[in-house]
Amino acid sequence: MKSRMMTVLSMMLFFIFSSTAGAATFINIGTGSTGGTYYPVGSAMASIWNKSIPDMRAASQSTGGTAQNIQLLENGEAEVAFTDGLYYFAYNGLQSFEGKPQKHLRGVTPLYPEPVQLMVAEDSGIKSIKDLKGKRIGIGAVGSGTEYTSRALLKAAGIDPEKGVRTQNLGLSETASALADKNIDAGFMMAAIGASALVEVTTMGTGHLISLDEDVIAALNKELPYYSKFIIPANSYKGQTEPLTVAATWNILTAHEKLDGDLVYNMTKALYENKGDLVIVAANMSFMDAKEVGVIKIPLHPGAERYFKEIGEIK
Repeated sequence: MKSRMMTVLSMMLFFIFSSTAGAATFINIGTGSTGGTYYPVGSAMASIWNKSIPDMRAASQSTGGTAQNIQLLENGEAEVAFTDGLYYFAYNGLQSFEGKPQKHLRGVTPLYPEPVQLMVAEDSGIKSIKDLKGKRIGIGAVGSGTEYTSRALLKAAGIDPEKGVRTQNLGLSETASALADKNIDAGFMMAAIGASALVEVTTMGTGHLISLDEDVIAALNKELPYYSKFIIPANSYKGQTEPLTVAATWNILTAHEKLDGDLVYNMTKALYENKGDLVIVAANMSFMDAKEVGVIKIPLHPGAERYFKEIGEIK
């Protein structure tokens, strides 16, 4: 009799556990390397969702960044993911995604801008991007987003990137070193405001940032719609006493179109209600603002769209 009662009790516990486990919602967040911004912010998001949404089981996964994250979403190995401007090409089947558009991608929220900042050598005499003709220019590492954007910016300024300038493929820290060593006259540096390489250049006095011409930004926007005008506040860098006008692409949070609408609504709402937790992890997250939802250049997920309509940011 005792044995039978134990069996019945065990079965009851099994069904209770199974019912509870079945109700759990597992969310995998595709982020980036552990040393970058995506991963710690993704971990903070997981914490917010786990404490704010009943039965949520969210976790941040370290990845190779946007390209891998898009693949994880397509394969069903991630439900939400961090993406940079590459999401635009992926959704529309352009560049490396030609013939295979990623139509499952949906926007959830803008995160923070990543401006392309034009650093010029202190004694270069360069006042405008249009003055770069004939100069030695760092345009980013081979195959990088910085290189692609740099070439597009030069074209927008009326300069042939193949013949009109002497380009060098340099990464962020390499550009800073090249400016210090006077090996280049200017360099495009695509990074968040306050990135260490930019701070190094301005602090050492080997270079300073200049604004981009409004017509050049407008031309870039026509070529690459995910870029828009952005203002870097005064005093963001040493010696920068005036605001700077630049072009910036926004990092955004994306989701698979099949993710439940009510769930995405609650996830989006929780992020904004707990934004302070994200800012503690990364100061850049102070830029996360519902008013910037228009920078997302793919369709919004219906759940996120519902939230932004509810707070009056979209109609």
